[in-house]
Order: sequence, then C-alpha cells, then structure tokens
Amino acid sequence: MQGKIRLIGGKWRSRKLDVLEADNLRPTPNRIRETLFNWLSPYVSGAVCLDLYAGTGALGFEALSRGAASVIMVDHNRDVVFNLQKQAQKLGTSAAEIANSDVMSWLTQCQQSFDIVFIDPPYQSRLLEPTIDKLINCSCLKQASLLYVESDSNIDINNNHVEMIKSGNAGKVEFQLLSSKKD
Repeated sequence: MQGKIRLIGGKWRSRKLDVLEADNLRPTPNRIRETLFNWLSPYVSGAVCLDLYAGTGALGFEALSRGAASVIMVDHNRDVVFNLQKQAQKLGTSAAEIANSDVMSWLTQCQQSFDIVFIDPPYQSRLLEPTIDKLINCSCLKQASLLYVESDSNIDINNNHVEMIKSGNAGKVEFQLLSSKKD
C-alpha cells in the first residue's frame, strides 16, 4: 500500500508523489519542509544536492522543484529506489540521480562535492553523527556546504567541522541546518 506526499513549493508545487510503505520510511512533514526551504531559499537555486537515506525523496524532489541544478538520492532499499525512479519519471526530470547503495559505502566512493546535503537517517539508527563524520572525511563538502539533519531526539553534533546555523522542532522531530567549515 502506498501513501502520498505533496511538494510544497517551486515548479512542481502541489504535485503529489507516491510513497512506498516500508519499514523506517517516514516523510519529512510539510511544516518542517516549508521551514527548511524557507531557510534554504537564498541557496537552493543552482545548487548541487545530495539526499542521503532518501526514502520518500521529499527533500530531494522539493529541492529540484525549487531550482536546484541536480540531486543524487541514495537509499539501500531496492523497492524504495525503484519508487524514487518512478517518481522522477512522473515529474519528467533527469536532474535526479538515484543510487541503490548503503550510504556509508556510497560515500566512500564519492568523488563529488555538494552545496546542500540532506541527512535524515532512520530514527533510532544512530547514523547521524557517523554520516556527518564520513561526509567530512570523504571530502564531499565544500567550504560552506549546508547540511540539513533530522532526528526524533535531541541533536547534539559534536564535530569541529560543522556549525549550527538554525534549529527547530515540530512535535517529536528535531531538525537543524548546519554549515561545514574547513580548517
């Protein structure tokens, strides 16, 4: 059984995408996406984006809808990846590259740097900080890349290579916008 998510802004505003029902898959709520993309509005046009633990694709497709140049969506679940490919076809976009891979393995082989990275791992997975560490160590970030992180518990990133710019919460969801900094 599938649900739907609605894109909330940009050229695909109000378009509905199919969401596959799968374990640990939950779309970022509209209210949070609206806040996030208000924060990102000066930066998203022309940005090269990375959507890790892509799941529903809500963040990556929303970025493309609002003018991002491209997005790579990475997810390990084959059925989820197939659904993301169907949604990209439905939108008629070739700017979404979808990779069926474990995020950490994919980052090990990544040769590209990104302007904006969305990091929304399955809740309870404890993958948020290790993913940020891996991003920094694999040189996927630019001098001031923006990182969006989301969790169901208090986010306390202990890393000297990122700084928090903004934060918020909605119900039990905590989210932050971070900026990378190089030494």
